[in-house]
Amino acid sequence: MMTTPDDTPPLEERCAALLRALDLPDARDIRAVRPLGGGVASDIAAVETAVGRYCLKFALPKLKVAAEWRAPVRRNAAEYAWLAFAARIAPDNAVRLHGCAPAMHGFAMELVEGADVSLWKTDILADKPPDGEAARVGDLLGRLHAASARADFDRRPFDNRADFHALRIEPYLLFTAARVPEHAAALRSLAGELDAGDRVLVHGDVSPKNILLRGGVPVLLDAECATMGDACFDPAFCLTHLALKALHRPAMRGALLGAMGGFRDAYAAHATWEDAAALEARVCRLLPALMLARVDGKSPVEYLDADARDRVRALGGALLRDPAETVAEVAVRLGAAMGGEA
Repeated sequence: MMTTPDDTPPLEERCAALLRALDLPDARDIRAVRPLGGGVASDIAAVETAVGRYCLKFALPKLKVAAEWRAPVRRNAAEYAWLAFAARIAPDNAVRLHGCAPAMHGFAMELVEGADVSLWKTDILADKPPDGEAARVGDLLGRLHAASARADFDRRPFDNRADFHALRIEPYLLFTAARVPEHAAALRSLAGELDAGDRVLVHGDVSPKNILLRGGVPVLLDAECATMGDACFDPAFCLTHLALKALHRPAMRGALLGAMGGFRDAYAAHATWEDAAALEARVCRLLPALMLARVDGKSPVEYLDADARDRVRALGGALLRDPAETVAEVAVRLGAAMGGEA
């Protein structure tokens, strides 16, 4: 098998070494290794042994995108710590963990599979009618943020603001600012605010591609960007994806824009660590910036054609120049501009 440009050993070798390091049952009896897609920052594999299946994940030093994008591989340990935190706070929404090997920048967890498991992104792009998924994700995220805002929360595993800058602020906001100079001042101002935030534990990638639905219950994965940060980032990130998919899937437009309100209400019910209106206003300011980042940043979404990307630039630019104060206003304005009602 070919190695990566960074001469990383083949995936099969790394999987075998990680299972041995974690002393998992029948670690030496690997039956199959199947690469899993869906991300650009890690190698992920489904591994079948004689006694069970695991999901193994390894952080990569160079992300799999066209632009040059590197990030510290130590983020793998922070991700494992986030998954352990989520399992304590919301066990029904979490995966079982099987161990972490920081020296290998890898860990093992449950392989979530079965007839009742689907990927939220796949459901949306297949025009599956929403059934409260956004509200359930908002509720989960609100519970996790609230728990991390408590005075007794151990922040030490998540002192990762430099990593968050490398994984989110630079490639999403600062890189985009260089590509769209008419919005550079606003994007750089938002970047500075995010760099300064440290109130709650931010996941950093609350996207439908990272959310499995197990019997309709959301399981949030891929916390490689986990850090203490500004609470506005996670809601804005998720709502951005709903907005982009509303543009992309006209048949789902009204339902997806409406789901933004369900997400907001469920999340806001837990947001007691700061003024709720101020937090929502920051979400609404960041959301259009992230829309622009998903067409002109280092990690553009793959499902938008050239015309749709131009529409995102127009929609995001308008909301960035004249920010909304509430998520409901964002949904109404997007619906009117897209040609459908929220």
